[in-house]
Amino acid sequence: MMFRRLALKTACLSGALALTGLPMASWAQAGTVKVGLVLSMTGPFASTGKQLEAGARHFLREHGDTVAGKKIELVIKDDGGLPDQAKRVAQELVVNEKVQVLGGFSLTPLALSVAPIATQSKTPSVVFVAATSSVIDASPYFIRTSFTLPQVTVGVAEWAPKNGIKNVVTLVSDYGPGLDAESAFKERFTLNGGTIKSSIRVPMRNPDFAPFLQRVRDEKPDAVFVFLPAGVGSMFMKQFAERGLDKAGIRLIATGDVTEDDILNEMGDVALGVVTSHHYSALHPSPTNKKFVESFKKANGGKRPNYMAVAAYDGMRVIHNALKATQGQTGDALLNAMKGQTFESPRGPVLINGQSRDIVQDVYIRRVERVNGELYNVEFDVLKAVQDPGRRR
Repeated sequence: MMFRRLALKTACLSGALALTGLPMASWAQAGTVKVGLVLSMTGPFASTGKQLEAGARHFLREHGDTVAGKKIELVIKDDGGLPDQAKRVAQELVVNEKVQVLGGFSLTPLALSVAPIATQSKTPSVVFVAATSSVIDASPYFIRTSFTLPQVTVGVAEWAPKNGIKNVVTLVSDYGPGLDAESAFKERFTLNGGTIKSSIRVPMRNPDFAPFLQRVRDEKPDAVFVFLPAGVGSMFMKQFAERGLDKAGIRLIATGDVTEDDILNEMGDVALGVVTSHHYSALHPSPTNKKFVESFKKANGGKRPNYMAVAAYDGMRVIHNALKATQGQTGDALLNAMKGQTFESPRGPVLINGQSRDIVQDVYIRRVERVNGELYNVEFDVLKAVQDPGRRR
């Protein structure tokens, strides 16, 4: 049903673009390539948008905004976290601003709303976040530089039953990525001998976690597995402590969205010992990451980068590398040059799969610890070269 609706929207957009009289994906001004970023700069996910913008700008600051004789110009539009607004501003970027590349998309519904526009205008589009597995299939012009929830969930689902956690309640936000995380955790955890006592889904917007956490406490599981959209981890951890789940001996395991690097220090001691699996930590011990974190903090008032900043940083790298390979050509040539790229990211080695257009990367098992007086996600194990578990091509 979702994709039938998208097909109808695509047909409508085709007419709208045709009426403009503009050729699709061929509006490059001499010497300039415009990259339109659709970001959530206001609303409940504004912290995500700000990290994405900072990461994108930081790549250009470090590597320069000119490649193959073309100057890269960022044009940023705020979607407010709303799909209809994301669609509208994406269309403005393509039709009015004449961008040759789109990027951003903090949430899955936002990416899905933009997919018909990317397809009809043949605009290469870099998915910086939107982590539902199926997002990449919504448009043949999508490339993903973030992650998928099944990809990063597998690690903690395998770790838990090997470390004394035999039964779990799952608690996820009730939208695409949450359902992906829930499904992936259940499948891998039970395969390894664990038991799911119950599954709880929480409204994505303005959630009050307290009644759901009380249900978890009443179930008395060994642990609760959690996925939440970026930016709400601090609220969740506060209510986790207020409901006394930590004192009741219920362990918290999660994907890295819950213990984001930029807000981790705000959570306090309740976060200590939380085990997560994810693809990036600000304390990742590679020389590439140490240099990245130091320069990012210097450029952003001491603020740590999180995995959002890294996804946007790498998204701009993919665009930059592709422009270099095509000598500044855009459209299908640029899209094809994005496929198959390999590089060393602050997160570790990355491959953009040439067939699926999705990301292959290492996934780390981490524990929140205090290091030099600050809280960090400290990596202690790794799964190498993980692709989305549903993709075998």
